Amino acid sequence: MPDNALFPKGAALVLGASGGIGGKVAEVLSRDGANLALVYNRKADAAEAVAAACTTRTTTHKCDITDAASVSALIDTVIKAHGRIHTLVWAAGPLVEQHLLSETPMDAWRRAFEVEVHGLFGLVSALLPHMREQGGGSIVHLGSAGHLRWPDRDGLSVAPKAANESWLKGLAREEGRHGIRANSVLVGVIDAGMFHELMAKGAFPPTWVEETQKMLSVKRWGQPEEIGYAVSWLASARAAYVTGQQINVSGGFGI
Repeated sequence: MPDNALFPKGAALVLGASGGIGGKVAEVLSRDGANLALVYNRKADAAEAVAAACTTRTTTHKCDITDAASVSALIDTVIKAHGRIHTLVWAAGPLVEQHLLSETPMDAWRRAFEVEVHGLFGLVSALLPHMREQGGGSIVHLGSAGHLRWPDRDGLSVAPKAANESWLKGLAREEGRHGIRANSVLVGVIDAGMFHELMAKGAFPPTWVEETQKMLSVKRWGQPEEIGYAVSWLASARAAYVTGQQINVSGGFGI
C-alpha cells in the first residue's frame, strides 16, 4: 500500500449500498480512494445509481444475506473481480416497524435477528479466512445510538444491533492477532432512507419529532454523509490501531 493511501488494493464490500445511508457511505469511501463492491438484495436500480456516482472502480452484486450459498457466491465473485476484500461495511437491514416491545410480533422479531444478527455473523464467518490469508481487514458495523439510550418503539432496530455490538467486540479481541479490526458507528436520526420511509407512513408524529430533538445537543437531524465520514475513518489506515470501539454519530443523543 502506498504511504499516502488510506486503503490497500482490493475493495470495500458494502452491504445495504442501495439504501439512503449505505449509498452515501459508499460515495464517501469512493471519494477517499476505496474501490467498492456494492451489495443489494432487491433494489438493483438504486445500487447502480450509487455505483454511477462513485469515482473509483465499483461493481454491484445481488445477494440474499440469509442464504449461505448466496453469501459464499458473493465473496467468491467479489474476490475474482477485485482481488481482495479489505473492508466489510454492514449498512443492511429491513424497514423496521415501530412497536412497543410488549406489542412486537414474534415473526417480526425473528426476522430482524435473522437478517441483522445471523446475516452479519454468517457473512463475517465466511469472510474471515480470506481476511486472515490477506493479512488483515476491517469490519465496520452501522449500529444504533439507541444502544446508549432506549428509543421507544424502536426495539426491532435497536435490539439486533445491540446483539451485534456484543459479539463484534469479541471478534475484535479474537481476530486482532490476524490484523482484523471490528468497530461500529452508532447511528442517530439521519435525514435519509428509512427515516423518510417511516415519516411517510406516519410512524413519527410531531410530538415525537419535538421530544427527540430536545434530546439532541446538536439541534438538527444528521446527514448520511456524516455517517460515511466516520465509517471511512474507521475502515482506513488512519484508524489502524482502533478496534472494538464505537463512534456515536447522533448529535449528542444519549448524553
